[in-house]
Amino acid sequence: MKPRVQATVLISLSLCIVVPAPAQDHAKVDPDHVKVVAENDQVRVLRYRYGPRQKSAQHSHPDNTVDVALTKGRVRLVTPDGKTVEHSVEAGTVNLNAASTHIVENLGDTPFEGLSIEPKTPTRK
Repeated sequence: MKPRVQATVLISLSLCIVVPAPAQDHAKVDPDHVKVVAENDQVRVLRYRYGPRQKSAQHSHPDNTVDVALTKGRVRLVTPDGKTVEHSVEAGTVNLNAASTHIVENLGDTPFEGLSIEPKTPTRK
């Protein structure tokens, strides 16, 4: 192959490689909505509050994060690849979640509040 063709092929192939989004600490990238309320060497507890129609910054959670809804609400999660999913939750709803990176949007006309309990150490199988 000629050098120019090789370079074009390499550039084209490199554009097809999908690189996962790096972990983005929720409390650091979205301090207006998220506060660390408790922490030790094993877990970190985050309290989040989104006003009506507010969105978070893109952020990540580790595997086995527990979310507890403190208020009733409807939210949309948007992943880095643009996929969306909407959830309606009641106050007191508890979810155990796989690792994820997303943006949260409060779709309601009232504030949406909750807790995220994030493990700091890898879980053992």
